[in-house]
Amino acid sequence: MMKEKLEQIKAEAVAKIQEADVPEKLNDVRVKFLGKKGELTAVLKGMKDVAPEERPKVGQLVNDTRAAIEELLEESKAKMEKAIREEKMKAEVIDVTLPSKKNNVGHRHPNTIALEEVERIFVGMGYEVVEGPEVEYDLYNFEKLNIPADHPAKDEQDTFYINKDIVLRTQTSPVQARVMEQGKLPIRMIAPGRVFRSDEVDATHSPSFHQIEGLVIDKDISFADLKGTLEVFAKELFGPDTKTKFRPHHFPFTEPSAEVDVSCFKCGGKGCRFCKGSGWIEILGCGMVHPHVLEMCGIDPEEYNGFAFGVGLERIALLKYEIDDMRLLYENDIRFLKQF
Repeated sequence: MMKEKLEQIKAEAVAKIQEADVPEKLNDVRVKFLGKKGELTAVLKGMKDVAPEERPKVGQLVNDTRAAIEELLEESKAKMEKAIREEKMKAEVIDVTLPSKKNNVGHRHPNTIALEEVERIFVGMGYEVVEGPEVEYDLYNFEKLNIPADHPAKDEQDTFYINKDIVLRTQTSPVQARVMEQGKLPIRMIAPGRVFRSDEVDATHSPSFHQIEGLVIDKDISFADLKGTLEVFAKELFGPDTKTKFRPHHFPFTEPSAEVDVSCFKCGGKGCRFCKGSGWIEILGCGMVHPHVLEMCGIDPEEYNGFAFGVGLERIALLKYEIDDMRLLYENDIRFLKQF
């Protein structure tokens, strides 16, 4: 009786294995016949009802049946996996004669390239790079920079107000005021960052652009130190033959103040379309920090003085890479950007 039952189990297992068309079904067969609650396990649990002298024979029959089912399962599994692999290989045929796909690797924006170059120059002269908030208090953006509420310069920088006391900064000078307030002297810093003014969008203006402003506060600083610093900066940025020219100007937070021109690096100062025939190109504004600004930031103007300067980052990029329209920097045209 036991032998017939084992042959019946084997035959049923073989039939189920032959019907299986996916590996999951083979696993179901393994569980059904060979698992802990499988049919062969049930037979072994019934050995207590077999006569003692028959138990070795029955045990051997059970083992032989288990071995036969396991062998057939392994063979079927191997054949099935081979067939699946062959189908997959057919579906994933690769034509090795086709050209390879190129990875589109990004690179730095021209603004970033120009900024890193400026930072390299000033860090090499002992300056530190300091950043501050783009949403700023009117107090720091105007008042502490010697621009009270009724000052005409405030109209020139008409900007975006969150409320009457909070504004999108019009310059990075507020960062300088914040650093001066800390009272850690001397100061040698540049403050790069995005600024906002309600300008119309055209080839040279945008309501959002970037500035780099510098500040030095120490004892016995003179305009000669300012001139020497900016001459080194211009030569490093535009070439060793670059000359600088300082023209008197007015800024509320510096006195005296000046606009700085550099000799045209395109024509060497002879006059060309790039410099509009003048031989000079305006690049930045500068001056000695106004004593009242020092006082408002808690610095004694009798003991300390210093200079400040500011340059538009986009202007540097436009000049250095001979770009004639500022809008190209922000339109994300890949044909333009991939040139850098």
